[in-house]
Amino acid sequence: MKRMIPMWIAIVAGFAMLFSAFFPVTESLGEIFGDMFNVVAAIAFILGAGSLAKINLAKVSRRDPGWGYAAVTLACFALTLAAGLGKIGAAPNPKFAALAWSGDERAEGALFGWIYESALVPITSTMFALLAFYVASAAFRAFRAKNIDAILLLSTAFIVLLGRTFAGVVLTGWFPDWASGLRLENFSVYIMQVFNTAGNRAIIIGIALGVAATSLRILLGVDRSWMGTGGSK
Repeated sequence: MKRMIPMWIAIVAGFAMLFSAFFPVTESLGEIFGDMFNVVAAIAFILGAGSLAKINLAKVSRRDPGWGYAAVTLACFALTLAAGLGKIGAAPNPKFAALAWSGDERAEGALFGWIYESALVPITSTMFALLAFYVASAAFRAFRAKNIDAILLLSTAFIVLLGRTFAGVVLTGWFPDWASGLRLENFSVYIMQVFNTAGNRAIIIGIALGVAATSLRILLGVDRSWMGTGGSK
C-alpha cells in the first residue's frame, strides 16, 4: 500500500492535469490539483528548511571540518527567516494601515529587502564573476585542436569571445561597409542568433520528447523509480 497509493495519486493527478489542458470540461479539476500542488510545494519548502537546519546543526555540534561555514549558514538562515516572517522594518500597507504586518517585506526600508539587495545580489554577482574565469580555464584545457570538430568548436568560441570584447572591434573595425557582416562584433551576433539558436531549439525539442516519454511512463505506472523502488517495472 505504501507504494500503490502514491503511484495512483500520481497517475490520477497527472492525467487530470493533462486532460485539463485539452478538454474544457476538466479544466476546473486541473485547477484543483494545481492548488494541491502549491500546498505540497509549500510543505516541501518547510521540510527543506528543516533539513538545512538539521544538517548544519549536526555539523556544528560534531565540530566537523568546515563547521564554521555551517554556523554562518545557520545564522544567516535564522536572520533572513526572522526578517521575512516578522517583516522587520516594513511599513504597513496604506490600505490596511491598522495592521502592522500588512506591509511588503521586500519594500524599501525593510530588513529582508536590504539583505537581498545588499548581501545576496552582490554575493551572487561575485560568484558568477568567478564562474567566468573557471569557464575560461576549463575551455582552455578542453578546447584542444585534435580533430575537425574540436577545431570548429575552438574557432567558434574564439570568434564569439572576441566579438563580445573591444578587441574584436579593433581587429576588424577597418573592414569596409560591404563586408560589415565579417566584422567580429557582427559575425559573433550572427553565430549566436542563427547557429546557436538552431542548436538550442534542437536540444529543447529533444528534452521535450524525453520529458513526454518519461511522463507517460510514470502516468502508466511503468516507471516507479521516483518512489525509490530501484527502477522501472
